[in-house]
Amino acid sequence: MRTSKTLAAIVAVASTAVLAAACGSSGSGGSASSVDWAKVTHLTATGSTDMANLVKAAEAEGQLNVITLPSDWANYGAIMKDFSAKYHIHITDAIPEGSSGQEIQAIQTEKGQKRAPDVVDVGTAFAVEGANDGLWAPYKVQTWSDIPGNAKDANGDYYADYGGYVAIGYNPSVVKTPPTSFASLMNPAYKHMIGLNNSPTTAGAAFAAVYAAALANGGSFSNIEPGIQYFAKLNQIGNFVPTAIGGPTTVQNGTTPILIWWDYLLASEVSPVVKGFKIVIPSDAAYASYYDQAVSAYAPDPAAARLWEEYLYSTTGQNLWLEGFARPIELPTLIANGTVDKKALSALPPAPSGALTFPTDAQQAAAENVVSQNWAKQVG
Repeated sequence: MRTSKTLAAIVAVASTAVLAAACGSSGSGGSASSVDWAKVTHLTATGSTDMANLVKAAEAEGQLNVITLPSDWANYGAIMKDFSAKYHIHITDAIPEGSSGQEIQAIQTEKGQKRAPDVVDVGTAFAVEGANDGLWAPYKVQTWSDIPGNAKDANGDYYADYGGYVAIGYNPSVVKTPPTSFASLMNPAYKHMIGLNNSPTTAGAAFAAVYAAALANGGSFSNIEPGIQYFAKLNQIGNFVPTAIGGPTTVQNGTTPILIWWDYLLASEVSPVVKGFKIVIPSDAAYASYYDQAVSAYAPDPAAARLWEEYLYSTTGQNLWLEGFARPIELPTLIANGTVDKKALSALPPAPSGALTFPTDAQQAAAENVVSQNWAKQVG
């Protein structure tokens, strides 16, 4: 169970561009050995920096260092296994249960070491922080036009990958009155039942739950305080279990039979172990967000790092995320092109209708600061 991923909030809008075959060969010319892949910002159709030469260079490196990617998070286990089999590249996954903050720290402290991360998967706040600190190497995958403009850095420093909705999951064998909204969680019948996956000061999903609660209680993207007050009241009446790190085990053993988490993690991690587990997106707050990819500016395996990104944004990679109940950023294009895994798509929890709006980077940063300062004082 990954407990500390930090949130990324970006619009998932349909793209009209045609999805390119990111992991296909495009004819080669020149020599991959003469290329400084750490400086390559995009692939060319032919020549020494085309897809075929990238594959050769990455296979020659033979190694990819990733970080904080649990195998049961968004189907990363299958993704890493398939990538390794396809390109004969060994993957080392450091601190699988770590956080976005630890990813940033590793980039900074392990610079120049062979074990340093080549790529990261972080929340937008950390992606922006890394870009401001010069930690990322700009790189635009071949499907760049299929990533919505407001879901990527214009320079190519970072770009959205997959996401989902804040949802309420519950064990119906324990929770006899189905919750439907944040307001409904105030029901006294839910005493000592409700949990988050961790503290919102460190965990992106928990922070997103506070943001969603704010929206459900008169707050806004510029005012997250009502969300903190909501959980303070939930704690005061005894419904919230602030000391629990919620996950499949706590739902199963009854510590937190109600868990507020991402819909795709409730579906992929809790549903398989809790019979009849139910998932509902709160009727009073539809809050969605995405995580971001970035290539380290200090990647010890720069070709493998870029090949990894090409793979993730290919039809194969996007559909593998979808199989993990996550909503890949290029989903609208996959649907439009008829390349989507229809079975995986039909397995997603129903999404709310209507357009969604999202906080700006500045609003999100300000909200995180408020939560950092006030959560412990008001909630504990």
